[in-house]
Formats: sequence, structure tokens, C-alpha cells
Amino acid sequence: MTKLIVITKRNDCFHLQGQFLDETHYDTLIEEDTDCYILQENEDFIAFKFRKNFFSKEEQEQAYVGLREAATQSQNRGMAAGPKAATCLGREWVTEFQMRVLEHFKKAQEETVIATNIEDEISSLREQYGNTETTRGMVWLGAQVKQDNFNFETWLSEATKLSIAERRREANEVMETYISDTTYANPVFSGIAGWFDRYPRIPYGRATSYTQHSFEKFKMSFPFLQSLDKGFKKLLPKRHAAQRAAADKIDPAFLVPNTVFTTITVNKTFRTAAHYDAGDFSQGLSNLLVLSNNGNYSGGYLVLPEIRIAINVRPGDLLLVNNHECMHGNTPIVLNDDEAERISLVCYLREKMLELGSKDYEDHRYQFVESRRKNPEHPMQRRLWNGISEGMWDSQEWYDYLEKQGGRAMVEKYHPKAYEKISTLEDLFG
Repeated sequence: MTKLIVITKRNDCFHLQGQFLDETHYDTLIEEDTDCYILQENEDFIAFKFRKNFFSKEEQEQAYVGLREAATQSQNRGMAAGPKAATCLGREWVTEFQMRVLEHFKKAQEETVIATNIEDEISSLREQYGNTETTRGMVWLGAQVKQDNFNFETWLSEATKLSIAERRREANEVMETYISDTTYANPVFSGIAGWFDRYPRIPYGRATSYTQHSFEKFKMSFPFLQSLDKGFKKLLPKRHAAQRAAADKIDPAFLVPNTVFTTITVNKTFRTAAHYDAGDFSQGLSNLLVLSNNGNYSGGYLVLPEIRIAINVRPGDLLLVNNHECMHGNTPIVLNDDEAERISLVCYLREKMLELGSKDYEDHRYQFVESRRKNPEHPMQRRLWNGISEGMWDSQEWYDYLEKQGGRAMVEKYHPKAYEKISTLEDLFG
């Protein structure tokens, strides 16, 4: 028999974001088949559906082998990685006070009027943010800082003596020279399998690194993921239908076969802090699944502090959960022997995958970037250039390349304006 819970009140837990959760953040522990809704028993108001022992032993074993190696050391899990450690792999964090000072200097206007007392402004920022831990995840470039013997407080003392315009230039130089343009979080073991959307520095849809290099191993997880899809469809048919309709707009080459999933996040013994999920298809629903080599661990309950409920998800269980709207995080994970591992999975359809073209089209984008990067004669070539430039996807260079490699029909499909200028000239001169 399935337990039914309808929540009538949600707590405001905004202050818990980025913090670890424990037994003080829940009143009820779920360890049996349960359906939970918020306000009313309707699929639109689902909080979670939990089913014990849903997956077969064989499905679990194959998925464990097929996915566990996707979890590698990562520093891009943001708030989910929890409160930051004292340093980030030996690099010092940029504090909130330091960032506020730099931003304040950068936004300052020319000295058209007498400036307010800069020492008072700095004191105000220090009082307001001096004890605030930043969640931005920015770090000082240790080698450059050491090489130039840069010290922020020394620099600040000198910068306050400068004009507003000079301070603005100084702040820009500090940010460009000494602060990494990559954001970090605490290092954890987390990775992704499947396929991913475009990104400014990787402007084409592609297989993740793990999928590209370990596809035969990744395929071992397909029976498990297909069972998940069937459970999703049975338990939440409306949500599944919406995600199925979205998946049908994506090239099947970017989907786990016979599922509505493009991407799988794989975490290895990673206790997540309180956070909301983002990036997955909002009209579908998220999930949390657990695998293990021997199951010899305890803890790792998924806590939903806003509704004061925790769920003990064990290997083989199925949890469909509204991670977009429900804050969540884990209690401590205790490994009871040196070999034990807890692998958690979240399988989803990345919403931005809907912006991709066909697999062939995305491959041509990749090949175009590589052809530019490797061409020593390209007019934009420079040291360490990645082949990317502003406006490249609306350039004649790209249109010509795509027409040669993919044909005129592909250009017209994805870039209908590409031939407008030519057509206008042809009409003008007949």
C-alpha cells in the first residue's frame, strides 16, 4: 500500500541555501512507498513519488559499472558543494568584501563633482561585507599573485589615494591580472554522462567527455535508464508526456535510447548542500537514484527542509522529486568499510538541448571551430586562440563553410537570412 501525504504548509528556508542539512531539518523519514503533494493531490502539485526496490539487481549492477567512472573531481557544483573550504586547491578565495570594493571602483564615474570620502566608503563596505562569505566561487591566481607580490590590502591603501578614473583602471587591471575568470566550488566527485548543450567556450552540442571516451561502458546503463523512463511514465504520465514531447524535438542521437533523458549527473559519495536544481526541463520532473558496490553505508538521506521530510533512498529505489521547486540536500554519508561507495544519479533532459540543431549540424559547428583554431593563416589567429570569435555564427565565413560541408539546404534551415543579401542583389540586377 502506498502512503499519501498532502502538505498544507511550506517553511521559508531561503537562508539554508548552500548549507548542509541534518536531522534537525526534518520531522518525518520516508522509508516506504509514498506519494507526496503540496496543497492538493494533483500531478501539477507533486513533491515526490517514492518506490522501494524498483530496479532489478542486474540493472543496478550494470548501471554501477556503466556510470561510476563518470564521477571525477569537479569544482563546478556551486552551492550544492556546500560551504567553501578555507582554500580552493591551494588558491585563496576572493572574499565578498574584496569583490565589492573592486566592483565599487569599477562603477565609479569621472570626477565631475567632489567625491565622497573614499575611506568612509571602504569602511562602510568592510563593515557590511567583511564577515560575509562569498558564494561566487572566484579565486586569486596564486602564481601571478606570488610573482608580483600582490597584496590586496596594500593595493587598496594605495588605490584610495588615486582619482576616481585611476581607481577604475586599477580595479579593472586587478580583476584581469590576478583573479581567475573560472568560478569554483569545493572539489567533489561529480560528473556527467550523456550529452550536453552549447556553451560560450564550447558552442556546439556534443557528447560529454565520459560518453565520448567510454561509450561501450556507458551503454551498460541503458537498461537501468530505460526502466527509470517506464517508471516515470507510469507514476507521472502527464509530466512524462510533456518531457516526451520535448524529447521528440531533439535529435535522437542526443538521447539515451527509448528514454526522455539527455544527461545523467553522477555523484560519488557526495553530500550535497541545500539547493534547488536548474537546467533540466521544467515541465517534466527530476529524479534521484542510488547505486552502490556493496551497500555498506548509512545516511545520505535526501532532506526537503521546506516540508520537513527526509527520504532514505537506497540502492534499487526510485524517487521522482520536484527538485526545481523543493529545496533539497543530504544528511552525512557514512561509509562502513574502505571499499564502500554510494553513487547517486540524477537523469534529466537539459532544457537548452532544445536549442540544438541536428547531430550533423552540431558536428559541423564543432569542425568549423576546430578548422579555425588549427589554421595558422586565419586572420584572427593568435597564441592560444580557441577558434571562437564574436558574431562568427552570422558570418559569411560560416555560411560558406556550412554550405560546402552540409549543403545549401542545411544553411537555409538553420540560417534563413544567409541568402537574403544575395537574393536582393539578384533581384536588383536581374
